[in-house]
Amino acid sequence: MRSIMNLRVNCKEGIKQIGPDNVVQVVSDNVANNMAATRLLKEKMPHIFWTLCASHTINLMLESIGKLPKLQKYLDLDKSFTIFVYAYPKTLSLLRIFTRKRDIVRPRVTRFVSAFLTLQSLVDKKDKLRTMFTINDWETCRWSKSLKGKTTYSTVKSLSFWKGVNLCLRVFAPLVKVFRLVDGD
Repeated sequence: MRSIMNLRVNCKEGIKQIGPDNVVQVVSDNVANNMAATRLLKEKMPHIFWTLCASHTINLMLESIGKLPKLQKYLDLDKSFTIFVYAYPKTLSLLRIFTRKRDIVRPRVTRFVSAFLTLQSLVDKKDKLRTMFTINDWETCRWSKSLKGKTTYSTVKSLSFWKGVNLCLRVFAPLVKVFRLVDGD
């Protein structure tokens, strides 16, 4: 009997190829079309244990939690801050000078894990970012006078923003830890 097989064919064909009596469990993604197919196959093959993909489930949980108004507010502020800093060569240059060429954006497998890691990176660089917005180079930068520049300045200087970021990190951390465990090889 074969243990784990990663088949890149449709589920029914994969089960036929292995042999229905040799299949004990099928793990599938949680997207709607897979769920519908799973329901149909469960009826035809009730002896097989059907499991939803843990990493996809956790990602959906992170997404739902991130939509809670209290958390979404800080995720949106983080996103606006990050977009502003990366949008202009001058602001990006300042960021890289103050963070010793360390980016704040940390792309990963999913958008929500990336958001968590970016928040974590912001907190790690908090003092450097706050200093960046108080130097003469920022004051003379034309973007500092723009509405987005003033909003970004207010965000990075706001104690409530940093408290909100820490709240998001405390909420997301346990799920991100589990996500990393189940999404690994």
